[in-house]
Amino acid sequence: MDNSESGSLKIGGVVLCGGRSRRMGLDKASLPFGPETMLCRVVRKLSQVVAPIAVVAAEDQTLPELPESVVVARDLQPDRGPLQGLLAGMSCLQGAVDAVFATSCDVPLLVPAFVRRSIELLETNDVLVPVENTFHHPLAAIYRVRIISEIRRLLDSDRLRPVFLYDEVKTRRIDAQQLRDVDPQLDSLTNLNHPDDYLAAVRAAGFSVSPDVYTALGKSADHD
Repeated sequence: MDNSESGSLKIGGVVLCGGRSRRMGLDKASLPFGPETMLCRVVRKLSQVVAPIAVVAAEDQTLPELPESVVVARDLQPDRGPLQGLLAGMSCLQGAVDAVFATSCDVPLLVPAFVRRSIELLETNDVLVPVENTFHHPLAAIYRVRIISEIRRLLDSDRLRPVFLYDEVKTRRIDAQQLRDVDPQLDSLTNLNHPDDYLAAVRAAGFSVSPDVYTALGKSADHD
């Protein structure tokens, strides 16, 4: 792992994996990706830059085996979006880190250099978030732990959209195109929501998928 401090700033990580995976049809966190699961791959890549890492899962979700250093947080309020999961993860790391890089378990092509560059760009801001056109990427962003009270207040008011947070704290919005020098395809922003997305990413990484996985995804290996 690289030094996870920017100056005197200690950066941790939060990986959200409590979604229902309706479009994928299978639990994305446990999908195989080469020799590991998709969640373990994301955690491994993120751990090259930041530590500690909190994985946020649904209350009854079964997770693949993770390194002992990873903290598991349970999101007890489902279907309330990324701010709710972010609150669960940040609460577990509060006191251990100054800020967290947030991502999700379905970004297996995450580029560590993207995370490093994001840390460099945070500066004195509360949030650093990449934007494509008008779309913000809340799960490729950095959040200072000091804004946890603002997150909780928004959730208590049922203001669940991350953009509400960005409008209330000191947020630096970065055009995602500025990050292509470290992540040419912007893979760190690419979520795998459908079986075809997953299969394409596995191929892009140089791996294959077993026939059993094709069947479970409702796909045919002969026609992929």
